[in-house]
Amino acid sequence: MAKSRTIYVCSQCGHESPQWYGKCPSCGTYNSLEEELTMQVSGDSPSRGVGAWHSQQGQGKAAKKPPQPRYSLKFDQITDRQVTRWESGYGELDRVLGGGVVPGSMVLIGGDPGIGKSTLLLQVSNELSQRYRVLYVSGEESAQQVKLRASRLGVAKLQNEVSGQEKEVHQNGNGKSAIVEVIEVKEDVKNNTSKVEVLEGVGADLYILPETDLEEILREIDSLRPNVTVIDSIQTVFFPSLTSAPGSVGQVRECTAALMKVAKHEDITMLIVGHVTKEGAIAGPKVLEHLVDTVLYFEGDRFASHRLLRTVKNRFGATHEIGIFEMVSHGLREVPNPSELFLGNRDDPSPGSAITVACEGTRPIVVELQALVSPTSYPSPRRASTGVDYSRLVQILAVLEKRVGIPMSKLDSYVASVGGLNVEEPAVDLGVAIAIVASFRDRIVDPSTVLIGEVGLGGQVRSVSQMELRLKEAAKLGFKRAIVPKGTSFPEIGIEILPVAKVIDAIIAAIPQHSLEDSDLEPDDE
Repeated sequence: MAKSRTIYVCSQCGHESPQWYGKCPSCGTYNSLEEELTMQVSGDSPSRGVGAWHSQQGQGKAAKKPPQPRYSLKFDQITDRQVTRWESGYGELDRVLGGGVVPGSMVLIGGDPGIGKSTLLLQVSNELSQRYRVLYVSGEESAQQVKLRASRLGVAKLQNEVSGQEKEVHQNGNGKSAIVEVIEVKEDVKNNTSKVEVLEGVGADLYILPETDLEEILREIDSLRPNVTVIDSIQTVFFPSLTSAPGSVGQVRECTAALMKVAKHEDITMLIVGHVTKEGAIAGPKVLEHLVDTVLYFEGDRFASHRLLRTVKNRFGATHEIGIFEMVSHGLREVPNPSELFLGNRDDPSPGSAITVACEGTRPIVVELQALVSPTSYPSPRRASTGVDYSRLVQILAVLEKRVGIPMSKLDSYVASVGGLNVEEPAVDLGVAIAIVASFRDRIVDPSTVLIGEVGLGGQVRSVSQMELRLKEAAKLGFKRAIVPKGTSFPEIGIEILPVAKVIDAIIAAIPQHSLEDSDLEPDDE
């Protein structure tokens, strides 16, 4: 018979231990081991595991069969099937997914609370429901709350005169439900279960299921057979056979594995919402990110309106792609030209500003960098960065002091990217250096010039990848000149190329209004 056994599972890495430790032996996290009960099968019961396979092998040693596959196939035996990606209705989401939604794929979307994960998936569900059957499983909101949010976003066309009336669901020839109105949720008091609510505009096929029990969710999927299923969120779903609480390592692992099996076997696309920890990682075991096909992070500053959808893992496309949305009163709106979002007012330039072109995946984005340099009043000068990697900023400041002669050790330095976009690649080094020098000398960099290049420790300007793509984006936005590393040739793009080999050469080319002399390397006297 089955016996219960107590184990302790780390909530960060999933390490299992027979006893409790204050520090996880695997990942070193303190106070992360949680108690769980598991069912252990006694030795008297028949086993169908590896031990039974070994015993059968021992019994049949005398008669060896010729080697032959049971279920495995060769590549030439696998039938070719043309997989057509589905358009989600949002080009930015299709971009980060690699060209659209892959049928049967499993996509995990994580992000901070209130960033807009549920809003994005509800809007995407509405677009997909115009062509496919969609099941939206809500574990955090009731059906009425989802309906209210959908009404605010304009997802469902709610009609008050038919509220409370139930419309009959007719089946057409291909088994697809033809629903044209909103069906209210009816609570079954006797069975303590809730029916599925249908949030429908004309011709849509969107079903809402407020449920956290995994078995009930799987039964609904088996009965409804949707093309797309949204789970909001995986940390609220629980498997009744496990005694651990929802959101624990065991629950998240088992629920995700069960949903993945259904997605691959039934060819159902799964869109899963995942909570994040205070460090910004997906909550739960790391195996959660290994199980799914695509991992997306929804990022953004709570003081800004724009949101970034970033690809971390993608089995069907490139990683580190980004899609940009803007939070407005009626939900999320796509940003067609993200470069304009991260550019300041070019008609009124200010000292300490420089323009660079960053690449997120295969997408070039023109970003304005701003720097402020002032004499320090502390023994150690302050350095602060927003959107720029701090370690690279410190490195650039050391290069400017050693190779150019600017006394950065006596100056406070603040660097930020407009819009708060994180630009941590080496290609923005030259823009950061020029912005710092321009702020130090209180000069204005030519607003029609972009600066692209990596700054080496010897003061060299090194080449970076995807240079032609960056220059085309700058030319499209009307920039006239580009200061780039020397030794790279480009076709005619419609922009003047100024190659430089050293940082000092880039400073002279970018700030031509005043040539640098020995007296210029000292702070201005007040």
